[in-house]
Amino acid sequence: MSTEQSRQLTDAIVKLDSTALEKACRGALASGVPAEKVLDGMTKGMDIVGQKYEDREYFLAELIMAGEVMKEGIKILQPHLKGSRARGHGKVVIGTVRGDLHDIGKDLAATLLETSGFQVIDLGVDVAAEAFVEATRREKPKIVAMSALLTVSLNEVENTVKALKETGLREKVKVIIGGAAASEQFGKKIGVDAVAADAVQGARICKEWASA
Repeated sequence: MSTEQSRQLTDAIVKLDSTALEKACRGALASGVPAEKVLDGMTKGMDIVGQKYEDREYFLAELIMAGEVMKEGIKILQPHLKGSRARGHGKVVIGTVRGDLHDIGKDLAATLLETSGFQVIDLGVDVAAEAFVEATRREKPKIVAMSALLTVSLNEVENTVKALKETGLREKVKVIIGGAAASEQFGKKIGVDAVAADAVQGARICKEWASA
């Protein structure tokens, strides 16, 4: 892939331009660039968007839009991807814990994880500890991610971690929690592997685990 083709793919994501991304994707594919390389160029754009978000140059709306643009590009690439390149980092089970119906942060995290190369099993909102356990047993993920926006839902986060321990699954997965209610102190208390301040940080932590 040429430097210009890579730049076009990256810029389309950063500029939140789905039309430009479609043109860049189809042009690269038509010139013989492997879909995996095209995806790499798009992923660089998402990395830049994430950095702009952390620098407060972009905000939540831009972050969500970039994720949607990225997903449109992946739809174009999907028929050309060999095997499961888009799932190369393994599985993540994610959900908002029981008693909490907030989904924006969880949905954004799921999108960022998918575009980073994870296969995401999204359990939705108001997810009971038993459902996390069942999905972990069935899907055998590398990571379990829980979102909790409400302080009152922290008990459910703790209950879920306990349930994973009691069923012998905790030692087989990394556990990350996020959301406004989560804190480093709480994370240490219940014994999770990481606490993310936002979806961008959460996706970065998961990528670091996958690359270790």
